[in-house]
Amino acid sequence: MSELHFDVVGADGPKAYFERLTRETISHAYLFTGPPGVGKKTFARRLAQSLLCEKRESGVLGYDGTCASCRLFASSDAARHPDFLEHTGVLKIGDSDAAMGFYEGEELTARDLVRQLSMQSYSGGLRVLLLGDIDFATHHAANALLKFFEEPPRGVILLLTTSTPGRLLVTIRSRLIELRFSSLSQAQVRGILRESGYEDDRADLGAALGGGSVTRAIAALADDEESLRGQVAQWFFTVIGGTSPETGWATRETLGDGLEVLKSLVRDWMALAAVGADAPLIAVDYAHDLRELPALAADDALAMLAKLDDAQRLARTNVSPQMVSELVRMALTGAALTRSRETRSSRR
Repeated sequence: MSELHFDVVGADGPKAYFERLTRETISHAYLFTGPPGVGKKTFARRLAQSLLCEKRESGVLGYDGTCASCRLFASSDAARHPDFLEHTGVLKIGDSDAAMGFYEGEELTARDLVRQLSMQSYSGGLRVLLLGDIDFATHHAANALLKFFEEPPRGVILLLTTSTPGRLLVTIRSRLIELRFSSLSQAQVRGILRESGYEDDRADLGAALGGGSVTRAIAALADDEESLRGQVAQWFFTVIGGTSPETGWATRETLGDGLEVLKSLVRDWMALAAVGADAPLIAVDYAHDLRELPALAADDALAMLAKLDDAQRLARTNVSPQMVSELVRMALTGAALTRSRETRSSRR
C-alpha cells in the first residue's frame, strides 16, 4: 500500500474527528465553520481528494498523491475531477428546465448541483460536493437544496464551509454535522506565507497582523491604499478625528475581516492608554498613528469593544453590512466626542 499523507496545516480537531471514521461511518453532509483564512476550504478539498484516492484502502483521511485521481486534484483546475464539484460564494436557484448534461459553465446553481449529483459516479465510487463560503442568493435557492441535504443520493458527500454560520437557514444547518476550525498560530501562518514565496521579514509581519488567518495576513501585506485593512484603518482614524468618512468599506464580503481590523486598533489604543508608548501592539503597522491619538479611558475602551462584539454578532446574521458599519461609527464617534470635550476642558 502506498504511503498516504494529508497536507493541511492546523485543524487538529477536524483531523482527529475524520481519522476515527470509515466509509461506513462517515456522514453524508458536513459544515466547516470558523474564521476566514484558517484552512476550511483547503481541508475540504484534501478530504475530497482522500475520499476519491484510488490507493487508499481504509479510513477516509489521506491520499497518496500519485494515482490518476490525485493527479486530477494536483492539476491547475481540481474541479476537472468528474466526481468532485466545487462552487464558492453565493448560490442562485437556477433554471428548472436546464439540460441534464454535465455542467461545465462557471455559474453552478442549486438546481444544477441537484441534477449533477443525482447522476451516477463516473468512477463507480463516491461523488463529493464542496460549497465554499456558502451563501444563498434567496430562500428559494436554499430550499432547492434542503431536501437534497436531508436525503442525498447514495454515495454523495456534501462539504460546506462558512465563516458566518448564523446566516444559514436553521433548517439547513440542523441537517449538517458542524465542525469548528480554530485560528492558526503565528508560526503556522508564517510557515504558510514563506511556502507561498514571501520573504522572511514580510512573512513575519503578515503573521503578526493576520490574527491567525492566512487570508488576513496576505491582505495586510497588500498595497495599503488598495487593501481592505488600509481602507478600514483610514476610516477608523477619520472617524476618531471627528470627520465623517467620504467612503465606506462594509460589504457582505468584507464585514467580518473589517471588524477584526477595527477591534485590533481599539485594543491597541486601549493598551497604549493603560501601559504607555511601550505597550506591545497588534497593529504594528499603525503604531505611529495610534500613538498620536488622545488617551482612551478604560470605560470608553470596554464600551467600544462591547459594541464591536455586538457588531460581530450582527455580522453573522442577515443584517445589512452598512447598518453594522453605522453602529460602529456611532460608537467610535461617541468616544471621539468624549475625548474632544475632555481635551477642551483641560485647556481651560
